[in-house]
Amino acid sequence: MRILYIHFTQVPPPLDTRIDRFFLLSEFMEGDVLQPVWFRTPEEVEAEFGPGSFPVYVSGRFRYHWFLALRPDGRNQSRLAQFWFYIRKGLELHKRRAFDCVIAYSHMTTGLMAACVKFLTGAKLIIELATNPQTAYLTQRARPTMRDRLMKFYSDACLYLSLWAADRVHLLNAAQLAAYPLLRKVQTSVFHEFVPVSTIQAHTEDQERYVLMVGSPWYLKGADRLIEAFQRLAPDFPDVKLKILGWYLKAEREQLQALAGDSKQIELVRATTNPITLEIIRRSLVLVHPSRCEGGPRTVIEALAAGVPVVGSDVGLIPELIRQGENGFVVPGGNVRELEERLRELLADPELRRRLGANGYELAHTELTEQVYVEKFTAMVAAAVRGGP
Repeated sequence: MRILYIHFTQVPPPLDTRIDRFFLLSEFMEGDVLQPVWFRTPEEVEAEFGPGSFPVYVSGRFRYHWFLALRPDGRNQSRLAQFWFYIRKGLELHKRRAFDCVIAYSHMTTGLMAACVKFLTGAKLIIELATNPQTAYLTQRARPTMRDRLMKFYSDACLYLSLWAADRVHLLNAAQLAAYPLLRKVQTSVFHEFVPVSTIQAHTEDQERYVLMVGSPWYLKGADRLIEAFQRLAPDFPDVKLKILGWYLKAEREQLQALAGDSKQIELVRATTNPITLEIIRRSLVLVHPSRCEGGPRTVIEALAAGVPVVGSDVGLIPELIRQGENGFVVPGGNVRELEERLRELLADPELRRRLGANGYELAHTELTEQVYVEKFTAMVAAAVRGGP
């Protein structure tokens, strides 16, 4: 099968083929990836990926076609230029050799561009739903702004248009479309995000003892809930820190710092590369993911793969990844008191942390592996191309 994958994120693909999902998918399919990246010039791409890697970089049986998301002066390229790249390059590649299927990451404008390519080429279409659309944009701050509400309206409009055009939808959890009865007849495949589980090193407790949260924006990810719970228990665990790692604008960081107050036990950590983040995760005592809106969090899978116990809220895929009392704890969203109690329980009991971490490790390395992902992704594409449930 031959696919065209339309990406939205500007994060470059990994150089290590063991953690490049398209390299691993090359066993069963081939194709092209339209990939925006945060570079400004071809020289920056080639400095990262080697001479001759611009405008096309080959990984297995897939070829990455770069869109430079930044201008030479450092400003962002226009969205119109990016979306025109998707359509122009997609049609050009299809003309050279036809695609069986077009796949878009996100139901929003990227999905609409993929739908245009579908109708112009006759290929099948898969939309990957990366978040919970019911609460998208409305959970980014305590009081949604008019812009948030307009973006939610736009998100819903894109959802209906892109999914009605789709032959299949990749859901991260079965409830993602529960609030949209007009989309009940859409064919779906439900499975987790790709995480290179086999490459994640096993848990080891650091000399610096800390509870960890990874994610942004901070309100959507529930950092305020965690800070409140941690401040209540901190006096009883003076040797334990709370680390909150994420990418935040200056104003957001100031808001977080105000919530943390003058506590010496709470540390805001700037976002860093995935390998360094994984190292921080595997050395933590507990990973906490108290999110208000979620699809299928990679961070939780990464923690489970390392053997770190996890506490998370009851949204998205989290209740399926965290099996209550087996590899972590699920806390009803907004219940700060229960979050505090679960953290107290884990911090006070090293054997409980060890047991839950070991169970999480077993789950990740049997049910959430790269091979499982490749098999499910391949089955999804085959179902879209050939038709059927």
